[in-house]
Amino acid sequence: MRLSPDQPQRVTPQVQAWVRTQAGLGHSVATMLKAMRAAGWQTDVARGVIAGTLKAPVPVPLPVLGSALRIDAGDRQVDVLMQMSQPHIVVFGNVLGDDECSALMEAARPRLSRSLTVAVKTGGEELNDDRTSRGMFFTRGENELVNRIEARLARLLDWPVENGEGLQVLQYLPGAEYKPHYDYFDPAEPGTPTILQRGGQRVATLILYLSAPEAGGATVFPDVGLEVAPQRGHAVFFSYDQPHASTLSLHGGAPVLAGEKWVATKWLREKQFI
Repeated sequence: MRLSPDQPQRVTPQVQAWVRTQAGLGHSVATMLKAMRAAGWQTDVARGVIAGTLKAPVPVPLPVLGSALRIDAGDRQVDVLMQMSQPHIVVFGNVLGDDECSALMEAARPRLSRSLTVAVKTGGEELNDDRTSRGMFFTRGENELVNRIEARLARLLDWPVENGEGLQVLQYLPGAEYKPHYDYFDPAEPGTPTILQRGGQRVATLILYLSAPEAGGATVFPDVGLEVAPQRGHAVFFSYDQPHASTLSLHGGAPVLAGEKWVATKWLREKQFI
């Protein structure tokens, strides 16, 4: 499996057989990744080989769009403003009303604290300099407002309510940002098995815009050169069928330059989130 300097790094039946054999012997993804790097493989390429060999793409939320310009979300007609297939991204309009945006912000405000990220080494949470927003979580179905919105999103995205994490509300003040990152849990990290016990992998993300800043704050997708401007009541959806960079799901929240931005994030799991 060792590569010569001029040898292309690509998946072959022999490399896939090696990955399956190592997995069958009980070696972890991290151990295989270390061995491949030592043999001359680039890290990102090695991750892709391992992910593609060991894990087939999983089902993901898939809004039924076709050529429709509007979708019936039960209690609300939602506009389809933009969609692309690779990566799978949809920008929706009119997902939330002004009253719902205001109510979510007011309910969240007293409970805001510095946002945390998943601690990939342990499966817990930690402060991260890449994320400088303030936030809080509603438990699933916590109140009538949250329950109504979650039911609407489940119908919009054709994904069970119980497969969703609690709605997270975030406030970004001037200068606050979330640098580009992936929402899935890296199989190579030691804390991932603990995280997956609560509902499997994350397979999709929906970011709802509760208020728009005066400047900045776009949701950016660096791999495809896309920026989604935050517009009150709109949302951006994207899915990722395996935990790998090949999904092109790298994204971030650009710094707010003036004013403040509020969003509500909904992460969707493979299975029931507990």
